[in-house]
Amino acid sequence: MANRDVVSRRQQQDALSRTALGVFRLNGQFLAVSEKLAEPAGLTAAWWQVLGAVLPEPLPVSGIARVMGITRQSVQRIADLLVREGLAAYEANPAHRRAKLLAPTEAGRAAIGRIEPGHAELAALLTRELGGQEAFDETVRILERLSGALEAVNATYSAPEADD
Repeated sequence: MANRDVVSRRQQQDALSRTALGVFRLNGQFLAVSEKLAEPAGLTAAWWQVLGAVLPEPLPVSGIARVMGITRQSVQRIADLLVREGLAAYEANPAHRRAKLLAPTEAGRAAIGRIEPGHAELAALLTRELGGQEAFDETVRILERLSGALEAVNATYSAPEADD
């Protein structure tokens, strides 16, 4: 392998490591700020995520998990808690007899509504910090592109066998 190829591979690996560490840090930062935003509404960040996923339309637990990129079991546990707290309800699913749809209740929608002012303030602060709406939109595009690329790679990637 040519020296240039080794340098290029090392640069690629460094970029992957920096990206992963940056995303892990970003995830932690988003979770921390989400907990702050959700707390006054009596929600956790996880409850807010699941409720937010079904605001546009009721979804089965598997659909919520797919949208959020987490396990179905994690969503099921949160969905059951939301139902028990009266923030969501299970509805019949015309497409699947056993997989019920999760939908927010009026109490769930009201709780999400209580987050809105803080959410709007945070969005404005981030927009300003990033240098305006165009820069924020570009950040979103890059993150969506990264997510799509990782999804495509993950669909076909299998790690090489480790040497003994």
